[in-house]
Amino acid sequence: MERLIMKLFAPAVLLLWLATSSALAADAAERKFIREGMSEGEVLVKIGKPDSESVDSGGGAAVTVKRWIYLPTPADQQTMTTVVIQNGKVIEVDRKVTY
Repeated sequence: MERLIMKLFAPAVLLLWLATSSALAADAAERKFIREGMSEGEVLVKIGKPDSESVDSGGGAAVTVKRWIYLPTPADQQTMTTVVIQNGKVIEVDRKVTY
């Protein structure tokens, strides 16, 4: 019975891993298309959640600035992408080559 479960489970895990890998590759390929003026939601749909996020509210100010960092991936091995969002809109995109 245990062998049967493993035989059925292993292909499902492999398919899930492949789907996730290709999704990550697609997200990395889309990073270069992020532009100023895009909404926060558009960024999330195109490239997903960031690897790191920081929020600066300026000491209690009404304006909140988010800084999202996307680390290099196998599909984009040398580029770190930083997206700065203010009031729900992208105000800066920085792509740096890392070694």
